[in-house]
Amino acid sequence: MATNITWHPSLSRRERNQLRGQRGLTIWLTGLSASGKSTVATALEQHLLHLGRAAYRLDGDNVRFGLNKDLGFSEADRNENIRRIGEVARLFADASTVAITSFISPYRADRDLARKLHAASTAGGDGDEPIPFVEVYVDVPLEVAEQRDPKGLYKKARAGEIKDFTGISAPYEEPLNPEITIKTHENSVEECVAQITQWLADKGYITIP
Repeated sequence: MATNITWHPSLSRRERNQLRGQRGLTIWLTGLSASGKSTVATALEQHLLHLGRAAYRLDGDNVRFGLNKDLGFSEADRNENIRRIGEVARLFADASTVAITSFISPYRADRDLARKLHAASTAGGDGDEPIPFVEVYVDVPLEVAEQRDPKGLYKKARAGEIKDFTGISAPYEEPLNPEITIKTHENSVEECVAQITQWLADKGYITIP
């Protein structure tokens, strides 16, 4: 653990949000592999950008090319993967950006930790409110995800070629109280994006022209 360090305050989050004209938050998509997380996250990012909102997508595969390339898929590495992403998403949201994450994030404890990081974030001081954390459960039955299997991962997991694969040889702990639940096997990508966008608008996080 680092020692001899000091936090250097900047603008309060309230001031930054006012200057940028939007409130930062994190939209955390979780679900099985092949549930549609990345597809929905990409479409949502594009939609918000077209609405004039600053948004940035953090994708599970993409992050492992750089920031988390030193991590594997053991339980400990998965935990650290999500911890780092929670910190990065919080920084984006603190900078008045809509951070959109799409990670399997199979363990409730890790998702709860990410939520707590946002709830406790008072780096800006001056009575800043917690950063909103919106958990989106991409709820797709295992059999549907396995039928999709665009990367052939389920097939390899069934053959024993991939260890600790979520849904097959490792658990996926469903969210107990997600803010939003979407079903990509019942609704189109556009309908899922509209559902999320409307929820954000209803909560006052964004405005829809």
